[in-house]
Order: sequence, then C-alpha cells, then structure tokens
Amino acid sequence: MANYLRLFDFIYEQQKHFPLQNCMTSRLAGEWQTISTDNFIEKMNLASAGLLELGVEKGDKIALITTTNRLEWNIMDHAILQIGAMDIPIYPTMTEEDYAYIINHSESKFVFVSDADIYKKIEHILDRVPTVKKVYTFENVFGVANWNEVLELGKSGSQAKVKELAASVSIDDLATIIYTSGTTGLPKGVMLTHRNIASNAIDSEDRLPELQKGTCRCLSFLPCCHIYERMLHYLYINNGVSIYLSGIDTVKDDIYFVKPHMFSAVPRLLEKFFDGVVAKGLANTGAKKKIFQWALGLALQWDINKGGWYNFQLKIARKLVFSKVKEALGLTEIKAVPSGSAALQPRLARFFSAAGITIKEGYGLTETSPVISVNSTRVEGMYMVGSVGKPINNVEVKIAEDGEILCKGPNVMQGYYKNPELTAEVLKNGWFHTGDIGEFRNGFLVITDRKKEMFKTSGGKYVAPQLIENALKESIYIEQCIVIGENRNFPSALIVVEPTQAKLWAERKGLKFSSDKELMESEALQKLIEGEIEKRNSRFGKWEQIKAFRILPKAFTIDAGEITPTLKLKRKNIMQNYSAQVADIYRDEL
Repeated sequence: MANYLRLFDFIYEQQKHFPLQNCMTSRLAGEWQTISTDNFIEKMNLASAGLLELGVEKGDKIALITTTNRLEWNIMDHAILQIGAMDIPIYPTMTEEDYAYIINHSESKFVFVSDADIYKKIEHILDRVPTVKKVYTFENVFGVANWNEVLELGKSGSQAKVKELAASVSIDDLATIIYTSGTTGLPKGVMLTHRNIASNAIDSEDRLPELQKGTCRCLSFLPCCHIYERMLHYLYINNGVSIYLSGIDTVKDDIYFVKPHMFSAVPRLLEKFFDGVVAKGLANTGAKKKIFQWALGLALQWDINKGGWYNFQLKIARKLVFSKVKEALGLTEIKAVPSGSAALQPRLARFFSAAGITIKEGYGLTETSPVISVNSTRVEGMYMVGSVGKPINNVEVKIAEDGEILCKGPNVMQGYYKNPELTAEVLKNGWFHTGDIGEFRNGFLVITDRKKEMFKTSGGKYVAPQLIENALKESIYIEQCIVIGENRNFPSALIVVEPTQAKLWAERKGLKFSSDKELMESEALQKLIEGEIEKRNSRFGKWEQIKAFRILPKAFTIDAGEITPTLKLKRKNIMQNYSAQVADIYRDEL
C-alpha cells in the first residue's frame, strides 16, 4: 500500500486490497446494520455529488455532530474531504453557546446532525449562525431535511466533477478544523491537513498487534469527533479491519456482542471495568474469594519482563480466574486496548495485561493528530508500565530545559484557525510546545504533569497536581479528585467517592446507613478516605502531601462544566462550583 495518502484514499485502498462485506456496522433504530466497502464508496460518491449540487466548493466548511458513532458520520466525512471541503466535527455534549461560536468562527455552510435532540440545540441558535444555509439530520425528524435528500441530489450530480475535485486535493490541503473543548477559555480551532492525520495513521500501525487484515473486528465507541478515535478509523480502514460503531452508553453490551479484537479506551472506562471485576470477585466467599484475591495480588505485580515462577503462577491464574473475567466482559478475542486522553493508573495496565487484555498506553494531543508515542508488545523492549511508550516513527520528541515536552513531525498541526498569536506561542522553529511536563526513562516517555496546572504553595514550593491525583485515584474508593492549593499554606483535595465500592465497604464492615447521603457524610467514610490518602502521601515530599480534603456530594460532569468531553478537569470551574468547600478547608489560614 502507498506510504502517503489523502484521507479519503484509504477506503479505495481497502476496496483494492481487501474489500469487506462488513466494512462498517452501526446500531440504527435498535438494529445492527452493516455496509460493505463497495456500498460505502457508492454512498460516499453520491454524497459528494449531492454536496456539489448544493453549491459546496473546495475550501468550504461543513459541521458534523452525532450523539454516537455511526455510519453516516463516516460517509459524510469522506464525501466532504474528497471534494476538497473541510469538516468541522463538534462534540454533541458541548453547549449551545459553543455550537454557535464554533459554527460562526469556522463559517460552516451546512450542518449535519444525528437526531432530534442535537437538532433542537442547533435550532435554538439558527438565528445566530448566518453562514449556515441548511441543517440535515441522519435520523428521520419530522419537518427537518434528511441527509438522504443529499444522496438523492447526488444521483443527478456529476461523478466526473467529483473525480476532478478529488484529483486536485493535495496531501497538504486542510482536511479538518477540530475545536478543542479546552479546560479554559473559548475552543481553539486546530487546523490539520490530510498529511498530518494520514501520516499519523500510517506511523502508528506498527504499535498495533499484528491483525489479520480483512478478518479482524474493532469496536469504536469513543467520539469520532475527537482526533484520537477518528485517526484510528482511518488506520482501521487502511488495514482492512471491520469497524463496529457504538456509543459509551451501550459499550458493555456492544463489547459482549461484537467480541472485538481491538478497541480504544480512556482510563475512566478501564477503572469502571476494574472496579466491577474486583467488586464481583470480592463478593465471593470461601475458596473462590481466596483464589480471586491471590490472582488479583499476582496481577497487580505484573510486568512484561517478569518470567520464571511468576509466569507459571500467572498461567494458573489466567486459567482459574482471568479466563472467566475475559469471557464475562466479552473480551475472549481481544488483542489490545490502546488507552489515551488521560493518564492511566499503572495498576490498571498491570491488572488487565496480566489478565491477557493488553493495555497500550499512549500520548498525544489534537494538535499532533494525535499520537506522539505509544507502548507496544509487538517488539521486545517497547513496553514499560507507567510510561506512554516510545515516540512513533517519523516523530521527534525532546524535553525542554523547563521539562516541557516538545514535538516535531509530519503530524504537527498547521496552527490555530484565525489565531496567529496563539499559534506563534506553541509553534517555535518547527517544534510544537505541548504544555505537558515529562522526561525520558530508558527511552520511554513519562508524563509528569501539565505545565499550566502546576502551582506554587504560599511557601514557594511547586506542586504537580496530576501526579498526586493519579496516585489518589489508585484507591478503589476514589472515583474523581482534584488537588488544589495555589498560594495556600498546603495542598488539599476535593474527593468524589466511588459509590458502589463505598456501599460494599460499608456492608463488609456491618455499617448501616439510611441513605447514600448519610453514608457520604459519615465519620466512618471520612476515616476510610483519610487512610487511603495517607497510604499515598508517603510517596511525595512534605510540601506536596495532602493535608486536608472534603468529600463532594456528586461527581464532576460535562453538563456542569467541570470536565471536558475527553474527561479532563476544568479546574477553574470546579473551584468556583465548590468555593464553599475550598473556603472551609482554608478557613484557618491567616
């Protein structure tokens, strides 16, 4: 296959080398519906011709918003790109204000949305987005134009014109502008070319397990509006992998149904899986419980370089315990699970890898298309727990004097749309300044914190909150947390307790509470969390240790503006929302 391609070429490469009957499958109206490679291309070409009939020209922008991953999103993505236009993917969970800002800033001419719920949000802002000519829905919504109308237009359109425009598209043309949700301020429009994303898909291939092209299945449930999952779609297409499209709400059932060879995940999902497995295992009694505890302890010691007696025991544990775990999760055929978007707790990588579900933690940003580095078990010496692996082919990484990670390669964005000042801040002499702090250990990249999130205590000591937060979340009783303390005497933490584990703990202790609220406010739970924090405080210097904490009444959510769609903390918003708890922690400060 060619080394460099425009993104829409990948599907033609699949058709040429291994055409699939099940190119993509998604759940439509409650039923799984499959499309072949040939049919995908047929619809893609109709959609391209239809867009031309609507007056779309090279360089125009078209917004795409879907609640879950689905066939139509991918077809429209390819159809837009092959006529030289750009798509503007938008997170469904963004606010109406963000919708209006992104559509206006990008000057999108058309908007394609999945369903009635998303259409209502768009309808509310239509009078504020003057560039939009029309909105189409993928599902049937009464009184609203449907995307099938575009396909119908395409039947009378010119395929010769589609081919002519496709031939004119360069690998260095912009393919998409992705607006990062951001932890502060307005969304930034990241400009990515065909070369940026295509090179990343090709250069990431050797970090995957060896997949038998034309016969492997993947499940895709992370939002394809994010470059992480979207790049993987192109990689899958280029490698003849059948893609099953899904959403996070049905992921457990869909994994069990599809039995994928691969899917990508974020740490939060793996935490949920881990907590569920542990809770079920500890609910056993007698010998079953003891065997599970032994297997769990063994798994948490896992390292790829271990051998001898450990591997002998692990073989037994896999047969007695972990084979049942894989079967219960629907992961009997899994080859690998790449994890990104946020830091992965080492215990999760150890546990799942020991269970035969290899977790490959990687690192990247929207601005780098996204992969910079990733662990791999395909070649010896390419995997280290606690790291994000080694840089992929053709991508250079170096550490600046202040510890910031810098990146250079064909994957690095062209800049921020309509924002040359901000672009100049992060792109210097060809190097992209990531804003992350890290170091190399034996050639493996290790992320330690976000440069902008580090803070000083009033004593002038620097604190890296992410390191401490990741350590605290190792506890099965801590679901979310944020470390605070800028310009204060000491660091403290706001804690969200994992409710299921807290209830199971209370049952084991014989403690009874009339409500979840009473449990969360109980002195017993306070002491439990205090002990969990103390266990981890010893890893840090005295100035970094958590001296106080408060348990919060509910989890951080996207709707409350406390986390981004990729589950990163919006620290300023959290501090505002829980200002009373913060004030209570530091009430004795002079």
